Amino acid sequence: MPPTESGLGSSSAGTLGGQLPPERSALCDQVPRQPPPAGTPAAGALLGGLADGAAADTPAGPFALVPVRLGRDLGRIARWMNDPAVAAFWELAGAPETTAAHLRTQLDGDGRSMPFLGVLNGVPMSYWEIYRADLDPVARCYPARPQDTGLHLLIGGAGDRSRGLGTTLLRATADLVLDRRPRCERVIAEPDLRNTASVAAFLSAGFRYSEEIELPDKRAALMIRDRARRHLL
Repeated sequence: MPPTESGLGSSSAGTLGGQLPPERSALCDQVPRQPPPAGTPAAGALLGGLADGAAADTPAGPFALVPVRLGRDLGRIARWMNDPAVAAFWELAGAPETTAAHLRTQLDGDGRSMPFLGVLNGVPMSYWEIYRADLDPVARCYPARPQDTGLHLLIGGAGDRSRGLGTTLLRATADLVLDRRPRCERVIAEPDLRNTASVAAFLSAGFRYSEEIELPDKRAALMIRDRARRHLL
């Protein structure tokens, strides 16, 4: 199961209610990640429209999603993963090979999950994972729909946190997904309920809280941004 988001900008003391039905919780407790079957599409095909990256103008400046290249980007991403504020949720602290193994799982996979650097005003400042939620083990833990697309995010530098950038970039990235993937009707996320800053940032970015779900490694808030409501929220 991919890790959750960390280092977003705002905070919230609210408690999110709702419980996962016992039968669905039991199903989600042990969800193996299956290897891709033979003949699966080449990397990026399952996330058509995003494989080469995407860019948007935001209130904070020009923003681009740049596909991760291990040789170029490993050192930077590993440093971010060793920030205690990030490590508390992503659990990838340690030697660079720990981060490399996590990245290779996606880079060498069938394209259902892709890692990106978020580049704002020409500066790499965040790490993103965009994934096909309907093809991920998380789909067993909520009423998934075909083409549901999920987001994970961390903001790398402490100086970029706590000033609203998380909300701005989440909205921009969700809109890029909806623009580039016309068959996708919903962008979802499953931040850890303990990460109140992350939950608040998703709410401010136009996601709605759907329910509380139990994943193998965390209790999460299922957040959804609907195509039909994107211009209303």
